[in-house]
Amino acid sequence: MTTADQLSAICDAQPFVTRFMVRNLLTGEEIRRGADEETPSGSTRKTSIMMAALKAAHEGRLNLDEPVTYEERLAKEVASGMFRYMTPGIVISLRDAITGMMTLSDNVCTKMVLERLTLEEVDSYCKALGMANTHHRFLIPPLALPADHALTTVTTTSAADQVLLLQTILDAQSSTEAQQRLGCSAELCAFAMETLKHQILRYGIRSRLPFETLVASKSGRGKRGRMDAGIVYRQGAPFFIITAYTDDVPQVMPDGTPGYTLSLETIGRLAQACWNGFQS
Repeated sequence: MTTADQLSAICDAQPFVTRFMVRNLLTGEEIRRGADEETPSGSTRKTSIMMAALKAAHEGRLNLDEPVTYEERLAKEVASGMFRYMTPGIVISLRDAITGMMTLSDNVCTKMVLERLTLEEVDSYCKALGMANTHHRFLIPPLALPADHALTTVTTTSAADQVLLLQTILDAQSSTEAQQRLGCSAELCAFAMETLKHQILRYGIRSRLPFETLVASKSGRGKRGRMDAGIVYRQGAPFFIITAYTDDVPQVMPDGTPGYTLSLETIGRLAQACWNGFQS
């Protein structure tokens, strides 16, 4: 069975929708399933927010050393991260807010960053990069959204858009052309990559890979499913890019297992199949 066949079988085994794109960085082979279809982004949207903020810093419109104070208002309607449980008054740098937004998916930090940008700015940035199916619509998704919410009520993206973004960040580690496309200096592109590598959450892509595997990634969750997008390394070098989005995931599976558990397991199995298949 080919790797593509294995990936299809993993997706077909579940009652929910799984959209993904994989790029073997050693051969250039790509495997897709609904990769150009618009889907809820969850917190994978934050990679583009980070890059838009770094572009603004490169242009002198933002200062990454700017002190940012955690105010109680920033914890409202926030369902992820650590800051919401902390005592207001803590001061961090904007650079650290970006790090918190990415590594712990802290939405207090996301608010800190987005209050210094505009949604229109981030959305236009994505369109300029060629991310045609990515639409930034809200500062923070409303907590009261139903599980069957419409796409237009959240930020959306596609698996292919996220591969494009991650590939460009990867290329920018050595390519001045990619740095120019991102609108960032080599130093800022290196910061972006290191921040992606510092991801704390180890569900999804990482869950079935060897424990010490390096992955530069951003995961996400939503009312309709789970998602993860990352660059997987092997022996210190980029091995493959995988972006996976589950959708229409039941709250509870027929056997009583929470739907999100199978959602994350599906993403992990996809990454594992690529890890094994691309080495053969």
